[in-house]
Amino acid sequence: MPAARSPWISLLLSCHPVPTAAVTAIATVQALAAGGAPGVVALVLLAVLSGQLSIGWSNDLLDAERDRSAGRTDKPVAAGALPRRTLGIALAVATAAVVPLSFALGWQAAAAHLLGVAFGWAYNLGLKATPFSPVPYAVAFGALPAVATLSGSAPAAPPWWAVTAGALLGVGAHFGNVLPDIRADREAGVLGLPQRAGSALSSSVAAAAVVSAAALVFTPAVLVSPAAVPLAALVVALAGATIAIARTGRRLRLAFVAVMLAAGLCVAMLVLSGGLARVTS
Repeated sequence: MPAARSPWISLLLSCHPVPTAAVTAIATVQALAAGGAPGVVALVLLAVLSGQLSIGWSNDLLDAERDRSAGRTDKPVAAGALPRRTLGIALAVATAAVVPLSFALGWQAAAAHLLGVAFGWAYNLGLKATPFSPVPYAVAFGALPAVATLSGSAPAAPPWWAVTAGALLGVGAHFGNVLPDIRADREAGVLGLPQRAGSALSSSVAAAAVVSAAALVFTPAVLVSPAAVPLAALVVALAGATIAIARTGRRLRLAFVAVMLAAGLCVAMLVLSGGLARVTS
């Protein structure tokens, strides 16, 4: 990574751009599915984006020395392409923006969102290296449907199955996200649950989690539209591909992509079900 790279590009790379974009997109789509007004949807997007930036940047800042020792050239601070001070300022701005943006959605939606952000920080501050590493993901993803339905002028609780499906997607995302880095994490002493389980078992857990999430939303979705059937079939196919790729021990980042695509299809099934819209109608 060249040291002359633009600091804006380096900041973008430091925020874990793929998970940040994916979570922000999921939250925005759910807000739209819940019937949020354009202003509310925009606020959800900004609040969740600021929260994800805060979590992503804090992760890279806290892990800078470990990443440098491990020779992580894909990490701008560890590679010397981004000063710690610059990252610290960006982190402070994003973190300061989370609270007012969240409360602009109402105190109930704010509570749901800030709970997820707090667990994201807890992950970065130590839970990532314990057997409880999936918990922050489960809480944060499970809270997203609540952020969508509790926002705006008529807040309402989301269906239990939507929250449970969100939590399962979080677990799947965690086990999938860690797949490409399991070996490096073990060498660095970061022993979360996926690192302890290994890539083969972790891929199976990720696949099972997203398939279980799809199963939860399948019945409500298929009652609304038969399009849920091919979506569910694609989720199962991607889950199978995740396991197959991981068992080869190569291209583990591709396995992570398969998990994220399957998670996106589950969100599409949730939107298709109308479950978020019904609670606010």
